[in-house]
Amino acid sequence: MNRLASETSPYLRQHADNPVDWYPWGDEAFARARAEDRPVFLSVGYSACHWCHVMAHESFEDAATAAELNDRFVAVKVDREERPDVDAVYMEAVQAMTGRGGWPMSVFITPDGRPFFGGTYFPPTDHYGMPSFRQVLDAVDDAWRSRRDEVERQADALAQAIDRRVRLPATLVPGHDGPGDGPGTAAGRVLDQAASELRARFDAQNGGFGSAPKFPQPQLVELCLRHHRTTGDERSLTMATTTLAAMAAGGIYDHLGGGFARYSTDDTWTVPHFEKMLYDQAGLVRAYLHAWQATAEPRWLQVVEETIGYVRRDLATPAGGLCAAEDADSEGEEGRFYLWRPDEIAAVVGPERTAAVNAWYGVTDQGNFEGRNILRRPLGAPLERPGEIELARRDLFDRRAGRVRPGLDDKVLLEWNAMFGAALAEAASATARADWSAAAVRLAEFLLAELRRPGDERWMRSWQDGRARHLAYAGDHAWVVEFFTRVAELTGDQTWIRRAAQTAHAMLELFGSESGLLYTTGSDAEALVVRPVELLDGAVPSANSVAAAALVRLGALSGDTALSEAGESVLRMLFALADEHPLASANAVATYALAGGGITEVVVTGDRPDLLEVVRARFEPTVVLAWGEPADTPLWSGREEGRAYVCRLSTCRSPATTAAELEMRLDDELDADRARGAAPTDRAGARG
Repeated sequence: MNRLASETSPYLRQHADNPVDWYPWGDEAFARARAEDRPVFLSVGYSACHWCHVMAHESFEDAATAAELNDRFVAVKVDREERPDVDAVYMEAVQAMTGRGGWPMSVFITPDGRPFFGGTYFPPTDHYGMPSFRQVLDAVDDAWRSRRDEVERQADALAQAIDRRVRLPATLVPGHDGPGDGPGTAAGRVLDQAASELRARFDAQNGGFGSAPKFPQPQLVELCLRHHRTTGDERSLTMATTTLAAMAAGGIYDHLGGGFARYSTDDTWTVPHFEKMLYDQAGLVRAYLHAWQATAEPRWLQVVEETIGYVRRDLATPAGGLCAAEDADSEGEEGRFYLWRPDEIAAVVGPERTAAVNAWYGVTDQGNFEGRNILRRPLGAPLERPGEIELARRDLFDRRAGRVRPGLDDKVLLEWNAMFGAALAEAASATARADWSAAAVRLAEFLLAELRRPGDERWMRSWQDGRARHLAYAGDHAWVVEFFTRVAELTGDQTWIRRAAQTAHAMLELFGSESGLLYTTGSDAEALVVRPVELLDGAVPSANSVAAAALVRLGALSGDTALSEAGESVLRMLFALADEHPLASANAVATYALAGGGITEVVVTGDRPDLLEVVRARFEPTVVLAWGEPADTPLWSGREEGRAYVCRLSTCRSPATTAAELEMRLDDELDADRARGAAPTDRAGARG
């Protein structure tokens, strides 16, 4: 057994019995590399990564391969979900070397941390134009021993390349001439540009943007919904709803148990890569919730309910947190847990229901995946199940529950938990679901109790079985601020505003830079080859864009102008990048509507659930809601009981005393948003 058995990451513990003498990332491994003048072999992956498991079985469990690694290298294993900073830095190196990236990531680095060779998956024997892993080990060892000057030059060049790739672009450096219009006035123009690019990429037949493999990309769906709200352009609403309908109909959605797989391998969303990630559920709950608010169509709420149900049922830990992911594989076979043969279905639902169930879910004798069936609906067909089908679904779900489940990555990640918690709190508010509201508060309290370091209350990244490890990153803090602010809006309890503000100020102190942007790692973290800055969206929205929105919203609710100004500063810095690459900066583009006075503040005083319901039922991404416990802030000053105040830029409309009056005030604000967001671009197809 190597040094991984006591790690909090299930992915690392999966390798504890490898014959490879693995180290976790840390000083011990690099001290040995320096003492013995060996290169470090860095292997980065994650628990739900199919090809990570393949390479582990082929190479890391092989005694001869392990002997070569142990004799010549210091082997280090990293869970990319626990250490996104390490992953980001060395992924830049792999992409610079090979032009592509992915996991497992395999990088050879010097004892001082500079990479000099790398790739992704290496097979056990050379094929498909790839050298075998042992050939790679031989070649790297030979270069290290006999061509050290060449290795050092390569390491220096790659370190410089990484620095260039993660350094702030010149257009974002303070003092550089930026665009003539700031993010407040340019919001409409950039949003229009993003919508135009999405239309060019939109798959009108199957939904989504681009060709296979297709990822859900909830940020792009949110852009469409934001553009429709701001302009009334029906084309953007169509892109959003077509994509949401296609994903919910496809095999990427679990029609028996709820929740979404990571991505689809085909254009029609039929064949997923079957792992389920918590962050996908979080982003998609929000996208479907906002579609429901924007259209009032029940099918979107059905998906929200089933996805939240999946997370609370299958990803919840006994202690109160949420697990990171479920694997694609079970019993050594990808997707086995989710696949059905016609005879299996008939045995569960009985002969009288078999034909209807097969027709509903598209089940055939030939199947749609390796002779078996991934359950799905035809695109455009209803999602709401009739009674007979719903009874059959429950029976199939119960039978499936007896199968061997996919592996569970039971580490609790702060960022992903806060991300889902924010979506859950927003859904609870919109639907008045008391059980969801209680669950959101419990999750927030769990994070407070378990994911902070005793003594200084420093947030930590990862928790497993009672232990919190690894300093939290900017993205963790940003989502905690967003989560706690949403809980405050949900409950009317000012305690959550104070907790959000405490986290926000800690975030600015630990991660702030002279530019106004946030570094990924804190000032108290270990130094890597470079200190990365997360600017573009990836599988989750960029840390800086999340922080900007969270700070502006929290500043409006708390009256803390320092937080509002910090959020605006981040938006100003992101503007040039998002102006040039709007789809890669989708979350920032959506956030621009909050800048330059774009926030609408609604204060509901006294016991007026009817007025609260008006605000919560609408898709209002630029609104913040204060109610319940009054605060000693300008937002609450001089308010009369039993009224709703709608304010912007310290100016309030006349108070509303009825739901109809409040609807009118909010409609007026929507009209103002549309006028404010107007841009001199083609608005053919838009409506007022």
